[in-house]
Amino acid sequence: MFTGIIEELGEVVAVEEGADSSRITVRGQVTTTDAPHGASIAVNGACLTVTDTEAKGGEVTFDVMAESLRRTVLGDLAVGDAVNLERAMVLGARLDGHLVQGHVDGTATITQRRPGDRWEEVRLAIDPALAPFVVEKGSICLDGVSLTLTVAGDDHVEVALIPTTMELTTLGRKGVGDRVNVEVDILGKYVQRMLALDPKDPR
Repeated sequence: MFTGIIEELGEVVAVEEGADSSRITVRGQVTTTDAPHGASIAVNGACLTVTDTEAKGGEVTFDVMAESLRRTVLGDLAVGDAVNLERAMVLGARLDGHLVQGHVDGTATITQRRPGDRWEEVRLAIDPALAPFVVEKGSICLDGVSLTLTVAGDDHVEVALIPTTMELTTLGRKGVGDRVNVEVDILGKYVQRMLALDPKDPR
């Protein structure tokens, strides 16, 4: 479980592509210091498992399977790309963002960026299938960043980025046409599931 509060910007240092999988090695200063084999790290919001810590200091490697490549933008990563990194949360710590599983639901494409005085409004096109799970002033996770929705439409959403978010995460570097990973609020998914169930069906 994660919070959507990015700990650092890491860098992709190696990508090995397989037939339907990929091995990605990332360098970081903070998140890799206590990341043993089997640890969970959110990379651009996707929960990945450390499978190799034998690389040079500050580097960890992840095996990314076909399902993750299909649902996320991890397959677009190349050597030199910056990535948002967050270690799994510690039970009992402050929850400054919102509950994030690192289970990406799909992707969104940036369609507009509107600069403000000290912030920026960003509009993204989302899969209409995800629209029922987004609400104005609710939470959404974009590339691993916990954000508050300012607009929730049938096929688009909008968020406002403060200077800190633009400086310390990849969202400050993304432009129109770029894709990001999306995880909607887990509470919305449970509510939809419960409403779809037949109360007379014991299954």
